[in-house]
Amino acid sequence: MDLVIGPLDLSAHVDEALAVQAIAFGLGPDEVAVRRQIVLRHMTYPGARSFGATSRGSLVGFVYGMPNDRAHWWSTVVEPYLRARHCEEWLDESFVITELHVHPHHQNRGIGRALITTITDGATEPRSILSAIDQDSPARGLYHSLGYQDLARQVLFPSAPKPYAVMGAPLPLRRR
Repeated sequence: MDLVIGPLDLSAHVDEALAVQAIAFGLGPDEVAVRRQIVLRHMTYPGARSFGATSRGSLVGFVYGMPNDRAHWWSTVVEPYLRARHCEEWLDESFVITELHVHPHHQNRGIGRALITTITDGATEPRSILSAIDQDSPARGLYHSLGYQDLARQVLFPSAPKPYAVMGAPLPLRRR
């Protein structure tokens, strides 16, 4: 496969990236419109970075993240769950994987692994955190294989139909 992993100007390619996310995550047009504004806002935060995976010139996957800030919405939602599990310190000095999505036709080919390891390899923080739907899935299997552990489960985000797990891993991520 003609696959290239590299930096992505996510603000300039937000619609292309959200088209991948919509297919991978099953989002409707209204959800995409809301996420578009969130992504554009996130990319203005200090330290926010993104990488893309292209095949034959088309974006087939992307990842973005940033150093965690306890004042950000995501942190305020997960903090009580982490505090209850005595894992609150994970919110400090952590790089958050905000989104990671690969088009379903390109999954199970190592693209997600390449994207997440590429973005975290450039992080200056000693650890990484993320949230994923709290069910057995290829995504959670990938995260576990990279060294992520469950920090809190059954985390409820407003308007999310399913509970999430918050996961954390020391950096650099474990390689196979």
